Amino acid sequence: SFDTSATVSLLADFTLYDGGRRTLGLEAAKYAVFATRASLLNIEQNILFESVKAYMAIVREAENVSLRKGNLSVIREELRAANDRFEVGEITKTDVALAEARLAASNSTLAFATGTYEQARANYRAAVGEEPKGSLEYPTTMPKVPDSLQRAIAIALEEHPSINELKHLVKMTEINSKIADLSTGFTISLGSSVSLDEEGESSGELSIRASGPIFSGGKLYSSSRKAIALNEQTLARLYSAKISIEQNVRSAFSLLQVAKAAKKSAEEQIRATEVALKGVKEEAGLGARTTLDVLNAEQELDARVQLISTTVDEHLSVYRLLLQMGRLTVDYLNLPVQKYDVKKYYELVKDSPASKSQKGRKLDKLLQQLNIE
Repeated sequence: SFDTSATVSLLADFTLYDGGRRTLGLEAAKYAVFATRASLLNIEQNILFESVKAYMAIVREAENVSLRKGNLSVIREELRAANDRFEVGEITKTDVALAEARLAASNSTLAFATGTYEQARANYRAAVGEEPKGSLEYPTTMPKVPDSLQRAIAIALEEHPSINELKHLVKMTEINSKIADLSTGFTISLGSSVSLDEEGESSGELSIRASGPIFSGGKLYSSSRKAIALNEQTLARLYSAKISIEQNVRSAFSLLQVAKAAKKSAEEQIRATEVALKGVKEEAGLGARTTLDVLNAEQELDARVQLISTTVDEHLSVYRLLLQMGRLTVDYLNLPVQKYDVKKYYELVKDSPASKSQKGRKLDKLLQQLNIE
C-alpha cells in the first residue's frame, strides 16, 4: 500500500533593496525605445527622399520627351523649308542632306528620351509602390530651408535622428555601466509562503533574505569594464556622427546654391538663344545665312533641357538639405497621410503586459524585412 498526501502552497517574493538595479534597468529600456524611435525616423527620411527623387525623375524625363517631340517637329519644318529652297535653287543638295541628318539625330534622341522616361516610371513604382497617377508636374512650392549655413548645421546637430539615436544610446550605455557596477552589491528581498494540506491545516512563513556574490572569478568586474568600454565607444560614434552630418549639411547647402545659380544661367541662356535664333532665321530668309547656320542656331532646345535639369536639381537640393538636417519627415512636411503617433503608443504600452499588440507585430515584421534589429 502507498501513503499519499497533497499540499497546496503559495509563494511570493518581493525585492526590498537591489541598489537601484531594477529602476536603472527600466530607465535603460526607455532610452533603448527612444533610440529605436529615432532609427525609425531615419528610415522614414530615406524613404521620403527616394520617393522625391523618383517623382522628380519622372517630371524631368516627361518634360524632356515633350521638348524632344517639339524639336522633332521644328526639324521637320526646317527640312521642308530646305527642300523648298533647294527646288528654287537657293541652296544645294548638301544643305538638304544636313537637315535630313539632323532629323535622324532628333528621332534617335527622342527614342532615347522615351526609354529613359519609361525607366523613370519603373523606378517610381519601386520607390512608391504604385504606378504614377496621371501627369506629374513640378511642385508649386518647395519646403522652407534656412538661408544660413550655420543655421542649417545647428538644426542638424539638434534634430537629426542619427544624432538623437546615438544620444539615447549613450544614455542607455551609461545606465548599463552603472548597473554593471551595482551587480557586485547585495539584494534584500522579502519572502512569504502559505501552505494548505489535505487535512485543512495551514501554515505560513515570512522571511527576509540577503544575497550577493561572494566570488565570481572576475566575471562581474569584467562585465563592468565591458559596459564602460561600450559607453565610450558609443560616445566616439556620436562624435563621429556629428562631424559627418555637419559635412553632409555643408555639401547639401553648397549643392543648393549651385543649383540656384545654374537655373538662373539656364534661363538667361534661353533668352539669348531665342533672340539669336530669330535673327538667324530672318537672315537666312534674305540669303545671308545657310541652312547649317539655322540648324546650329537651334540650340534653344539644349538650353531648355538644361533648364529642366537645373530646376529638378534645385528641388532635389532642397529636399537633400532637409534630409541632412533631419527634417525630411511626415510631420515637418505636413503630409496628408495617416501618422503613427509613437508617443501615444508608448504611453499605451509602457505599463502593459509583455504580449505584443497587432501594431507592434506589424512593426516587428517591417523592421525584420529592413534587416533592422
